[in-house]
Amino acid sequence: MTVTLDEVVKSYPGTPVLDGVSLTVHPGEFVSIIGPSGCGKSTIFNLLAGLDSPDSGTVDAPRCGYMPQKDLLFPWRSILDNTSLGLEVQGAGKKEAREQARELFGVFGLAGFENARPRELSGGMRQRAALLRTVVQGRDVLLLDEPFGALDSLTRTSMQDWLQGVWQQYRWTVLMITHDIREAIYLSDRVIVLSQRPSRVVTELSIELPRPRGVDVITTEDFARYERRLLAVLHA
Repeated sequence: MTVTLDEVVKSYPGTPVLDGVSLTVHPGEFVSIIGPSGCGKSTIFNLLAGLDSPDSGTVDAPRCGYMPQKDLLFPWRSILDNTSLGLEVQGAGKKEAREQARELFGVFGLAGFENARPRELSGGMRQRAALLRTVVQGRDVLLLDEPFGALDSLTRTSMQDWLQGVWQQYRWTVLMITHDIREAIYLSDRVIVLSQRPSRVVTELSIELPRPRGVDVITTEDFARYERRLLAVLHA
């Protein structure tokens, strides 16, 4: 199902945030949103996830799986119990939920860590566990709010490569917030740029780089051209 925001306006007391934001994400697309801090990116996710309502305009989205910036894994639960928690909240039995989550442990590089506690995992593994917890709920759209923002540079690069691989395998519809222009270009089919608050969409840039993309694509002139264009828009 297509995700659509049409002329969405949203304000909080004394603070206008969104000023007629319109965007569309098609099934199977990977789209990133970038923009200045505080411009309303997370507000858009709250609207899509049904956690808030627009003042005007329309929001049309299927059920969304929402992965926030922090992994929010419960330290007292095993990784298997953490990843199956969303299914249990939806009403699945504990055994059924654990079996569904366990099936994805190999795909997410977590096989053998089912009984580990979050403190025993690296930052990258914790993020994969958090994404597994989101994916296993079977939502039609994944909302990723700076999923790798807290990781070091090497781990972040590795996770970007891994995410690209599993996305190509499953073709989820993904909408991702990031402050990293290179991350947006590397992972996305399109990049949407928001203005300062109250924000509007100022640019939508299609990324026509062949897939699968290796890290060497970052050094190409085509990649640099996209990066220069986005930097110019953000600093205009």
